[in-house]
Amino acid sequence: MATSHKRETARRTPRAALLAGSLAALATTAVVGGGVLNSSAPDSDLVAVDRSKSAPAASIGDTGERLPMLSRSTDRSADAIGTELDALLSDSATGQAIAAAKQRLWADADLNLWNRPDKRAKQVGEIEEGEKVLVTGRTYGERSEIVLDGKARWVTTGHFTDEKPATLGGACTNGTTVPSGVSESIKKVHEAVCANFPDVSVYGTLRGGGGDHPRGRAVDIMISGPEGWKIAEFVRANYAALGVSYVIYSQKIWSVERSGEGWRGMPNRGSVTANHFDHVHVSVY
Repeated sequence: MATSHKRETARRTPRAALLAGSLAALATTAVVGGGVLNSSAPDSDLVAVDRSKSAPAASIGDTGERLPMLSRSTDRSADAIGTELDALLSDSATGQAIAAAKQRLWADADLNLWNRPDKRAKQVGEIEEGEKVLVTGRTYGERSEIVLDGKARWVTTGHFTDEKPATLGGACTNGTTVPSGVSESIKKVHEAVCANFPDVSVYGTLRGGGGDHPRGRAVDIMISGPEGWKIAEFVRANYAALGVSYVIYSQKIWSVERSGEGWRGMPNRGSVTANHFDHVHVSVY
């Protein structure tokens, strides 16, 4: 009796179904690619594809899924900035910066102290104008790093100088005085100039004639050359605190009323003294 053997055969997918599946895959690929590449929107509006966080391109055909996309509102620089800032503020980097800091500079303004340089910073104190501090040379954004009591602190950039800034305070130590009959503002001018420019030994105040001198509202600071300009600029820069109305030096005048014009030229009055080449004239309110 013949034995019958049943052959197991694999099921075959009908050709029509195969063709339909291939067309569907092609259509899916066309939708994914065409939706971005063939868009009628301008290039500036195209959404970038973050391929670093997605599957390989071949997986699109396998799964039919779109790759993750970055929204146009996403801050693409956030990760990079965060990495840079984290490295800057790391304990090791900060410790090295503090250890290497050698330069000391003067603050030319009152400055707030911050614990870090970005928007998450918290104010942790302040330093006053004229204070000399240790700087590391590191900057981030609009802030610079200093060292205070062994700790890194951050302040607004652009407010340090290697020259000690002039201050209004201080005592006059060269023995010069002004008469008691002058105004309080003239006394302030003398005190400030004497404290910061002790080489000046002559101040002219009360005298006859017209103008502000007889009224005790003017002083002539006897100086010439570049040092005279330093004094003239010092008085001009502190006009509000000193009650100054105008300053004359080297045939030029600066006044509060016309401060926007800066130093203005004056007519020739005929002599070195009359043209104020040998002294700075200061008038006060």
